[in-house]
Amino acid sequence: MAKKPETSSRIADNKKAAFNYFFEERHEAGMVLHGWEVKALRSGKVQLTDGYVIIKDGELYLLGCQINPLKTASTHVSPDSARIKKLLMKKDEIRRLIGKVEQKGYTLVPINLHWKNGFVKCEIALAKGKAEHDKRDVIKDREGKREVERAMKSRHR
Repeated sequence: MAKKPETSSRIADNKKAAFNYFFEERHEAGMVLHGWEVKALRSGKVQLTDGYVIIKDGELYLLGCQINPLKTASTHVSPDSARIKKLLMKKDEIRRLIGKVEQKGYTLVPINLHWKNGFVKCEIALAKGKAEHDKRDVIKDREGKREVERAMKSRHR
C-alpha cells in the first residue's frame, strides 16, 4: 500500500523574529495543547509574534503565544489565551540547546506553528539578536529591491 506523502501546513508565522534575530539553528518541537486550543488553531486564532521559549528544570516552555478561544468553547472549560505551553523534544537535543543558550547573546525564538501528520509542531530557532544597524541594513536592502522591481516592471510596460 502506498504511503501518503508528508504534508505540513502553516498555522502561524513569526515574521518579526526574522527581522530581530539571526537564526543559527532550527529545531522542530511538539506541543502539549488542550482540546479547545487545537480547535482554535484549526480556525487560525493564534498570534506568535510576542512568543519566546524559556528553559525551566530541563524542559522547554513557550510563553507569549496567544491562542484565542472560540466563542463555541465548552462551558465547563475556562480557557486562558496566554497559557504557558510545554514543548516536546528529545532530552539530548534539549541539553545541547541549554548549553548554547547559556552562551552570551543566544536565545530560543518560535518561528512558526504548523501541522505535521495531524500533530501541531512548533519550529524554534537558536537565535542571536540583531543590532540596530543590522536592522537598518535589512530595511535599506528591502527598499532597494522594491525600487529595482518597480523600475523593471515599468520598463516592460
